[in-house]
Amino acid sequence: MAKQRHPAFVCQECGAVYNRWKGKCEACGGWNTITEEAGSASPMAGPVATRPSRAKGRIFPLEGLQGETKEAPRTPSGIAELDRVTGGGFVHGSIILLGGDPGIGKSTLLMQASAALAMRGERVAYISGEEAVAQVRLRAERLGLGQAPVELASETNVEDIIATLSQGRPPALAIIDSIQTMWTETVESAPGTVTQVRGSAQALIRFAKTTGTAVILVGHVTKDGQIAGPRVVEHMVDAVVSFEGDTGHHFRILRAVKNRFGPTDEIGVFEMSDQGLREVPNPSELFLAGRDMATAGTAVFAGMEGTRPLLVEIQALVAPSSLGTPRRAVVGWDQSRLSMVLAVLEAHGGLKLAMHDVYLNVAGGLRITEPAADLAAAAALVSSLSGNPLPPDTVYFGEMGLSGAIRPVAQEQARLKEAAKLGFSSAVSPQPRLEKSKNSKGERLPLATSAIGHITDLVANVAARRRKAS
Repeated sequence: MAKQRHPAFVCQECGAVYNRWKGKCEACGGWNTITEEAGSASPMAGPVATRPSRAKGRIFPLEGLQGETKEAPRTPSGIAELDRVTGGGFVHGSIILLGGDPGIGKSTLLMQASAALAMRGERVAYISGEEAVAQVRLRAERLGLGQAPVELASETNVEDIIATLSQGRPPALAIIDSIQTMWTETVESAPGTVTQVRGSAQALIRFAKTTGTAVILVGHVTKDGQIAGPRVVEHMVDAVVSFEGDTGHHFRILRAVKNRFGPTDEIGVFEMSDQGLREVPNPSELFLAGRDMATAGTAVFAGMEGTRPLLVEIQALVAPSSLGTPRRAVVGWDQSRLSMVLAVLEAHGGLKLAMHDVYLNVAGGLRITEPAADLAAAAALVSSLSGNPLPPDTVYFGEMGLSGAIRPVAQEQARLKEAAKLGFSSAVSPQPRLEKSKNSKGERLPLATSAIGHITDLVANVAARRRKAS
């Protein structure tokens, strides 16, 4: 007699399992995220049940750190910005999880990459669980890729997909759009649930590792911007890539959040056009295009995204407030980081911002995460409050401490080289590493630097420029 499997209650946010329903998940703190799933004991229940029992484990050889290492074989995608993010191309047998908001361009990017690979003679399979084959063909024709020999299918059963892809030559690339629509027979629950997503991902990972096929899993995102489904899937895959962008801008940012075969936090910049996604080889020049150099409250930040230096304009507006609680609004930067910079400017810079509305914006729709933008944001805020424009040929970067000290940041040389390449002549940066005209290797810095050690130096410089202007 088969053992009866009791229903379980599984959190759809984190995958925690309970024996009864609860309104709040104790693991992730989510409300109304626990649903009943019949027979969801384990996504590995099927494979484990067919394994022969062993009384003791098998002894396997252990190896040391010394030994010959080889570079992982890769297949270039044909799209330079995509290869930059993945670390040089798709590694054979790797699994990539691609997430992004609806309509951001995930399917367009994958169609262009699959067509580029197929035109070079590689076998590429595009499996869609959300669209019919005719809909995928219409998108390819709209992009001018209708003649690419890409194999298409509309299927959601993982076992059928693996059996079909195993026929003939293994594909160089297989795209699953999306993982939330897939279901496996080893799990008795509805597609899109935590157990189904985990079980389907495990089956596709086994297929990729045994055949050497690079598999891209497209993932839906929640309202918070996180990839829907259990977080354990992000640990199972080899790379997690996020496709970001604002619908009000035509720029798209492809960002590597995790990559076992390349650098993390690497970005690729694309521009959405009527012919699909177009690569942007020099994003700094594009982000700075059209800026008003004679306006107070703007500063150019020399940042780093992975290994790529990137220059972007930070805009600030400080205006008197008629409200009891002034507004603090920020786009493209961390809200708590702005609050910290404002507190430091009041406590150590001598500025009075308590009765002013503060608005901060990163031009171009880019989102900045590194703390090196503190100095540029502070310069834009001081410039807006004083009404004095900053020098248009100067870039800013540096981390601000709670004491008002400006701390050094990494990769100063790469930031300065990018600024010099775009025509900037000076930089305001932290003091310890850039107090001389040469760097630690004896190389002359590509542009003049004005080193400051405290936030009061920045406020004094802006005030001095105001007196000269008057």
